[in-house]
Amino acid sequence: MKIRFCGAVDSVTGSCHMISTSRHTVLLDCGMYQGGRELEARNEAPFPFDPRDIECVLLSHAHIDHCGRLPLLVKRGFTGPIYCTDATADLLRIMLPDCAHIQQQDTERANRKAMRRGDAPKEPTYTMADVDKTLRQVRPVLYDQLFPINDQMHAVFNEAGHILGSAITELWTQEDEGTVKLVFTGDIGMPHRPILRDPKKIKKADVVIMESTYGDRLHTPNPDSVAELIHIICQTVTRGGNVIIPAFAVGRTQELIYSLNRFYESSQPPLHDILDSVDVYIDSPMAISTTQVFRRNAQVFDEETRAYILSGDNPLDFKNLRFSRTADDSRALNMDERPKVIIAASGMCDAGRIRHHLKHNLWNEKASVVFVGYQAEGTLGRALLDGAKSVTLFGEKIAVRAQIHQLAGFSGHADADGLMDWVRGLQQPPRALFLVHGEDDAKEALADRIRREHGYLCQAIRKDTEVEIGAQVRMTHEELARDMLGDANVYKAVEKLSAVRDQLDALLQSGTLEAQASMSTDRLARLQQIALQMEKDALNLGMTATEKNEEKPG
Repeated sequence: MKIRFCGAVDSVTGSCHMISTSRHTVLLDCGMYQGGRELEARNEAPFPFDPRDIECVLLSHAHIDHCGRLPLLVKRGFTGPIYCTDATADLLRIMLPDCAHIQQQDTERANRKAMRRGDAPKEPTYTMADVDKTLRQVRPVLYDQLFPINDQMHAVFNEAGHILGSAITELWTQEDEGTVKLVFTGDIGMPHRPILRDPKKIKKADVVIMESTYGDRLHTPNPDSVAELIHIICQTVTRGGNVIIPAFAVGRTQELIYSLNRFYESSQPPLHDILDSVDVYIDSPMAISTTQVFRRNAQVFDEETRAYILSGDNPLDFKNLRFSRTADDSRALNMDERPKVIIAASGMCDAGRIRHHLKHNLWNEKASVVFVGYQAEGTLGRALLDGAKSVTLFGEKIAVRAQIHQLAGFSGHADADGLMDWVRGLQQPPRALFLVHGEDDAKEALADRIRREHGYLCQAIRKDTEVEIGAQVRMTHEELARDMLGDANVYKAVEKLSAVRDQLDALLQSGTLEAQASMSTDRLARLQQIALQMEKDALNLGMTATEKNEEKPG
């Protein structure tokens, strides 16, 4: 088996790795480069492989630096399936059209300038037609479901805890000389975070490809960051300013809603009196759509969030939460002088409505700008964090007088201790561990720590590199199946079904459904669809439980 590291090797963005055997070639992610013109120019470059040779893509999650070049891959000849989790498939229907729309706008703006110079116009990297074709190739797969890719490869998606639908991929390749198990972490989330389940620890792997975004630093604990955010909000609105929060539409915005919900609904005077007068605006059409996707995928939430839902509470809503859907709604926020909280995309301030809100608030010393996520080199967000005294927005120089804050406890990426905690889950040494998706200092610091604490063969990948991994053990069909299924057994399946029954009983006994007698026709249709699907699943469960085992070849 060969691994070629095609992206996210000398930067955090552009995740893309090619896995090939004697007969098959698959891709792990196909993401966009982000973080300045020089880096983003790579998005137009030819792939270091022929897209027509790629059999399928295994996609870790729906962030643009992991999925953003999929339509370009399709445009250039890729025709195979794109495997991902159910929730990721839902998010792709939001993320990819939005990305195509931004490119279309950027290209039109650049072409107007080119025409004035007498230069030839350019085409966007890809169009909405390319996105539509890409979405038709998406094949959703459930978490923990073993699925075949071809006659040599099988895969499983495990919870990564990074964003909704994010996956740690286990990939088994079997050739004549033996079997190799590869684990690709994608982006690993911090354990014990709101909404999502903790990242799953994988017990054994021959090869690990691992992210290293925060491999050289530690995060503030999330509860401390939430408390600090509330403190910043109260201080800012008391002095008459707005709180501007650049946030990724997928993941970070929903976590902020969840955290603010807890404070808004449980705070005591005088904190309650201040918060009660402050509205929180989600000013991002994509974030609004994404929040709806979260609400439709509650099956992947952690136990605490599930408990809130079953008690009749909506953890992604509270009375002061407002959604700005139209451009007019967004503009009105900057005409309204009342102090408020505005959460808008993009998280790195390189596009989206956040740039308008920064233009109207950065100059105001009463305002606060709060960063809650990673800021790549070359972005406006990084410039503000690095202490820029002025920035240019829409051709206008804007003085930076607002207070600038960074809260690391909201990061969707595991910090150095979180990454090491995941590594400790390996119960036997991998033959090789490769670090990607990090700046050089972060990769080297994490590699040194892994070598020092575990003695593993660990390499920080710095450039487009190809390595070959030889198989060592030939497994029988039964041995391979047992390894793929891990510790799954009938008793665990029964335990999961019992938990589902208990959740359903709790919901029915709470009276929440009966209290919704005036439910809209759209919600009623969704409820009916869920009930019909549950009826179908119950019958399939009965058939599976009673059918006879088939003999498998040894």
